[in-house]
Amino acid sequence: MTTDIFFQIVTPKEALARLFERLPAAARQERVGLGTALGRITAAPLISPEDSPAFARSAMDGYAVRAADTYGASEGLPAFLTVDGEVPMGAAAERPLQPGTAQLIHTGGMLPPQADAVVMVEYTQPVDETSVEVLRPAAPGQHVIQAGEDLAAGDQLLPAGHQLRAQDLGVLAALGITEIEAAVRPIVGVLSSGDEIVPAGAQPAPGQVRDVNATTLAALARQAGAEVREFGVAPDDRTELERLARAAQDACDLVVISAGSSVSTRDMTADVIGSLGLPGILAHGIAVKPGKPTIVAVADGKPVFGLPGNPVSAMVVFGLVVAPTIRRLLGAGPAYGPPRRRARLTRSLASQTGRIDFVPAALSQRDDEWLAIPVLGPSNLIATLVRASGLIRIPLDAGGLAEGVWVDVEPF
Repeated sequence: MTTDIFFQIVTPKEALARLFERLPAAARQERVGLGTALGRITAAPLISPEDSPAFARSAMDGYAVRAADTYGASEGLPAFLTVDGEVPMGAAAERPLQPGTAQLIHTGGMLPPQADAVVMVEYTQPVDETSVEVLRPAAPGQHVIQAGEDLAAGDQLLPAGHQLRAQDLGVLAALGITEIEAAVRPIVGVLSSGDEIVPAGAQPAPGQVRDVNATTLAALARQAGAEVREFGVAPDDRTELERLARAAQDACDLVVISAGSSVSTRDMTADVIGSLGLPGILAHGIAVKPGKPTIVAVADGKPVFGLPGNPVSAMVVFGLVVAPTIRRLLGAGPAYGPPRRRARLTRSLASQTGRIDFVPAALSQRDDEWLAIPVLGPSNLIATLVRASGLIRIPLDAGGLAEGVWVDVEPF
């Protein structure tokens, strides 16, 4: 561990660049079934094994026709066609359509041979049990879903690094793909430290507080696609902190240590992280508020993070550097999430140049525009984020934002 890197502030982007240079390029893979694949990351491209649909079928309830038999049809001069039975649902339409005839067909039914269009039932009128009037002309291909129109055999369905959604699983099921190669979920070890921290289920003594970060950081890690193991709370004792940190490093793919509030505890955490393995600490301090005293390290191939003890700071920094690292280990692209909300700022916000500031904000709608209402408070008060809808990002050298300007609120 070197000391000259301490508090040489870098941007989150630079910290991640240093980290990603030292991480494996490819994620580990495992085979999973569709029933457990929601939210998983594809480890390889998925290719369609067949055409979808496999046959031309009707997109409407109506009559399968030869389009040429309906040309010139109108309500005043309809085309008269003989009804030659009904297309069976769930079975092949084998009887060819003869000139001057129509076959009753339902949505999804297979188009019979020689038919090239479907007339909606609304544009027909029965004459008797064996004939029908067509009141509007049909064009070839009208209301017909052609074979392979949705997907053709050999088409790429989904790329590698794609997070599977419900609709993705649906198209895989439609093609008979019941298992996929998915990236193995990395295991994130979460460890808190500080004499003032007690577990969430304990009754704090005077001067103590319950551990907020273990719960919030574990939830954020799962949301990012990881599995989690919690290693409890380490006291302000170097030997015990190092023991738990090494246990987390041995058992997990990534370690997050939430440091105590005191400067001495943060220094001890940095010392422990630096001792876990090479290359060690890559960045100590990032140019953000809240969250400046963040540590980014790699120890023998595994990412290790030292996050501030203040809950708001820890959550902000997790989103900036830890969540992207989890997705890197998954071989994943950007996560799906609600889009940023464009809103008008309701009060001016100051900012120091040379750092990125994040300010919690609530959203409120007024007439036809959204308002971004800053929710101000110390970074050790988690309720600040409960009252907020997302974060306003003040750019590195903006020097603040004026009341009334339009800002993007990044949702949690």
